[in-house]
Amino acid sequence: MKLIRHGAPGHERAGIVDAHGTLRDVSMLVPDIGPAQLAPRTLAALATIDATRLPELAPGTRLGCPVSGVGKIVCVGLNYADHAREAGLALPAEPVLFMKAASSLCGPHDQVRIPPGARKVDWEVELGLVIGTRMQSVLEADALAHVAGYVLANDVSERAWQMERGGQWDKGKGADTFAPVGPWLVTADELPDPNAIDLWLEVNGQRMQSGNTSDFIFGVPTVLAYISQFMTLEPGDLVLTGTPAGVGLGQKPEPRFLRAGDEMRLGASGLGEQHLVCVAG
Repeated sequence: MKLIRHGAPGHERAGIVDAHGTLRDVSMLVPDIGPAQLAPRTLAALATIDATRLPELAPGTRLGCPVSGVGKIVCVGLNYADHAREAGLALPAEPVLFMKAASSLCGPHDQVRIPPGARKVDWEVELGLVIGTRMQSVLEADALAHVAGYVLANDVSERAWQMERGGQWDKGKGADTFAPVGPWLVTADELPDPNAIDLWLEVNGQRMQSGNTSDFIFGVPTVLAYISQFMTLEPGDLVLTGTPAGVGLGQKPEPRFLRAGDEMRLGASGLGEQHLVCVAG
């Protein structure tokens, strides 16, 4: 099942994608796609709906982040060996964790704003995990049972703020619009192996990233179990699992960074595509 949220920013309503790929409104049955709707029983009830009887969305309807009420965004850094090498960093012995601000979330086709003073804004296509049930000190063998679904995400980053200013990475990760997510949430039953997903990203029509989650240093169950040792993951929380090689920072002979007017297209097998235009913010 593919779930969406549609409408103006801050006023999104619940939607669903039917078996033919048509986007439909389901807000008369569920008010939103948030923590309460991610419970296994609620998702099972939604799956019984005959989506073809629901109203179609008008062409061009805006899609928002497919999950509302996100409490936190936990990210895994350097989770692909090729990306660690291009960044000139050692392979981690255990997952590297950092946070993105929930206020950085935006829709899959929204504008990405280049903040004032930003000089090195970069792209990162990633698999995102949406937590469906509370996780606290779980075992790897039980971790996937807590995942409601999966999303396509772009961990937009300002490298100077992240890496040249000292302190935590977070300040280069959390600007408004630095976390485009969607277009939809694919429920876990439709994506049985999150460690076998193709990912790609293009800038202005040039393929920059191409990878597969089979190349994770730390697979999804390992990442989830690890995070749950240090913090409780609640329904609606997002976990971004890392990016493959090909980011702007790693381009040769010179790094390449995003500017106003640049266009990003990115996608993942089964998770849809994003089209993002950069603007001065």
